[in-house]
Amino acid sequence: MIRRNQDSTERLRRIEGRHNVLVKELRRAFAAGELTADGYCAIEGARILEEAIRSGLRFHAVFFSASSEAKAQRLLPQIGAQVETVLLPDKLFAGAVPSETPQGVAALVKWKQFSVEEVLARAQLGPLLAIAGVQDPGNLGTILRSAEAFGAGGVLLGEGTVSPFNSKVVRGSAGSVFRVPLARAKLKEVVGELRKAEVRLVATSSHKGTPVDQAMWHGRVAIFIGGEGAGVPRDLIPEVDELIAIPHSRQVESLNAGVAASIVLYEAARQRR
Repeated sequence: MIRRNQDSTERLRRIEGRHNVLVKELRRAFAAGELTADGYCAIEGARILEEAIRSGLRFHAVFFSASSEAKAQRLLPQIGAQVETVLLPDKLFAGAVPSETPQGVAALVKWKQFSVEEVLARAQLGPLLAIAGVQDPGNLGTILRSAEAFGAGGVLLGEGTVSPFNSKVVRGSAGSVFRVPLARAKLKEVVGELRKAEVRLVATSSHKGTPVDQAMWHGRVAIFIGGEGAGVPRDLIPEVDELIAIPHSRQVESLNAGVAASIVLYEAARQRR
């Protein structure tokens, strides 16, 4: 045990300066909420790191704060020996990550990217989600988590939708964002491709439409989920084959996008079973 701990400690390279190339790359990736030029995503937290490992993602670098060296002892054996692993002073680490209460673990991981065509091809495996302007990171994280839980084929992220690489999205998805095939798309342009593939188009609505439990969810289907407040954009409504409503009290104006998507995906999975 002592020898293993010594080996783990020796793997950690200590960095003290905020202008170090790796530290600057981590800071920029978190601040932008996007992939780096080399296709790496910034993630934070031991649980998310373990999900990335479980998902088979490749690491560019893993960062630990000085006060989290015990976590490093536990996590380093799970990280490839060729991965750069560094130890930062607590203050330097806190300045590089977005959370107010840093967990002492962060990383740059290689994202598995999908094209729109690759996502569309997965319609035969399960419902596709077309996300139209969901801006709340927590909602998108919930949608991606439910997409994996209930067997969605993939997710198309339309205009105005928050980046899936946003740290709050990654955290809210509990790691599902690493495994659900997703691609950014101009939804109006994708409609034609969906029709060519004989995919039925449905959209969620606050109060009008076929009750979700009475709709037919067999076969190829794409579910359009609108953003908070505005719902599915008006120019997309005429393009869909059916509006779907989730019956609820009229005292509640609408459900948030994460809850609505989860209910619809559950019902689709229930019927398809």
